[in-house]
Amino acid sequence: MSDQTVVLFDGVCNLCSAAVLFIIKRDPTKQFRFASLQSRYGQLQLKRFNLSATELNSVLLVHDGKLFQKSTAALKIASKLNNGWPLLYLFIIVPGFIRNWIYDWIARNRYAWFGKKDECMIPTPEINSRFID
Repeated sequence: MSDQTVVLFDGVCNLCSAAVLFIIKRDPTKQFRFASLQSRYGQLQLKRFNLSATELNSVLLVHDGKLFQKSTAALKIASKLNNGWPLLYLFIIVPGFIRNWIYDWIARNRYAWFGKKDECMIPTPEINSRFID
């Protein structure tokens, strides 16, 4: 699976689940695969990159064997989507500590603002093949 580009996300977060569906709709070449951080695969990736199994407050992107986190992961994902979304990658010039401060603020408040599910989202049959685990 090292040649795949995998987005790891908090499977019980409504904002995160909506972001996954957003990516799927704008990824016509189906380059992204997905797994929740709570899944067996997600937990293995956290261990592989020496991240805490209880820290589920960041989207992670595994691409070419490298891990990208927080705003860098989000911008790299946007750079691969269709239409105008790759233009967001221009924000990579903003220093990471500033981008991640904003990212962390949203992450801290995501459950209060967008809600939380009791369990991970269940993909529809037509997108199920894009999910790992």
